[in-house]
Amino acid sequence: MVNILVIDDEPSIREFLDIFLRREGYNPTLVEDAVSGIAKLGEKTFDIVLTDLRMPRGSGMDVLRWVKDNNSSTLVLMMTAFATTENALEAMKGGAYDYIIKPFKVDELKLVIARAIKRINLENENTKLRHQLETRTARQRLIGSAPALKDVLDIVERVAPTNSTVLITGESGTGKEMVARAIHSRGLRAADPFVPINCGAIPENLIESELFGHVKGAFTGANQDKEGLLTAAETGTVFLDEIAELPMLMQVKLLRVLQEKQVRPVGANHDTQIHCRFLAATNRDLEEEVKEGRFREDLFFRLNIIPIHLPPLRDRKQDIPLLAESFLVKYCEEQNRNMHGIHDEAMAQLVAWHWPGNVRELENTVERAVTLGQGTALSLKDLPQRVRDVERSNSFSANFEVQEIPEQGIPMEDWLEAYESHLLTLALEKTNGKKKEAAKLLGLSFRSFRYRVAKLGIQNGLDDET
Repeated sequence: MVNILVIDDEPSIREFLDIFLRREGYNPTLVEDAVSGIAKLGEKTFDIVLTDLRMPRGSGMDVLRWVKDNNSSTLVLMMTAFATTENALEAMKGGAYDYIIKPFKVDELKLVIARAIKRINLENENTKLRHQLETRTARQRLIGSAPALKDVLDIVERVAPTNSTVLITGESGTGKEMVARAIHSRGLRAADPFVPINCGAIPENLIESELFGHVKGAFTGANQDKEGLLTAAETGTVFLDEIAELPMLMQVKLLRVLQEKQVRPVGANHDTQIHCRFLAATNRDLEEEVKEGRFREDLFFRLNIIPIHLPPLRDRKQDIPLLAESFLVKYCEEQNRNMHGIHDEAMAQLVAWHWPGNVRELENTVERAVTLGQGTALSLKDLPQRVRDVERSNSFSANFEVQEIPEQGIPMEDWLEAYESHLLTLALEKTNGKKKEAAKLLGLSFRSFRYRVAKLGIQNGLDDET
């Protein structure tokens, strides 16, 4: 219901507006002067203020200035019996939405209020759309501070404004499509379509038609011309996910498309020019696929102009808290849940788990916890059993001795990383933070030591040359 504050020193005007506004379905609150009106505005939010311009205690302009300083989303409508141009200009310049002259006509009053409500609804819708866009953009951000991810972000920023083909590699769930979308959204084609194509999800007998299109009569069931996905992308970006799943014959045809920027629809006798940019991704080692004869070497070289490798989540554990918190916010918003943060013991288990499904598995885990959790914060009991049972790296004995493997096993990668971090920290402590001396203590080159320290996020504030 629309809340309207009426401020007028004349009892008859207040009585009339009370009856009129309630009859129209609004919720009016009535006060007799500017001082009382400003007090009400401090207590409650109103959609519209309908105020007299001249009153014994304060003026409508005082009310208008308070609204603009404290709640600019409220619309102010001025009422006055002194219909001068000066008054109207002063009110409109001050930010009043409209101006009504007493004695007002009922139809005119209806129209002015209806216009004001339409304006409010439009602004609310715009705010909602902006919020959705900001939220969607925020969710497309690559979250993390690990050195390996920073390298990825640096390449993304540099390659985005270009038209170069990019090959994104990494295990399943590491966020390859997110990287592709980040490249697209930061480039010159951001306003054009982003067309993701899962090369492994299209049946082999249909993939040529899906990518290149076909003409009527090209095969049984081709009852009309069909535009291919590469043509439909126009000047946007085509993301070829799971590129290693392409059959060998399609690899040959795709190579020609990449070289010539032309496609030939199935059954057509002429080529069609295309203008899209290509990004590709795979969770396989394409160089090994080439050696085994399952992927064309020339296509690999054509795709691998700008390579980007996404590290698995187990190699960027310092990013897990950031990612988990962002997923918590996302799913609390989507599911209208009121969870605030993640308990320390739950976060420790999230960091300890080795995440074979990478970021996607972490996101699914947090979504499950938000859906099934009953507390005001994500707790240990909200996590899946496999995550709750994993031994935390910091739960090993201080000298990192393991006498036997427990029934549930141990996360060896976590153990080794924790042990490495332990040794590096001890060496730095022994040399008072001098990296060259610490490297000698561990039998490492200074370059190798510096890399390990950066990878594990240890003593980042120290001078690299010490």
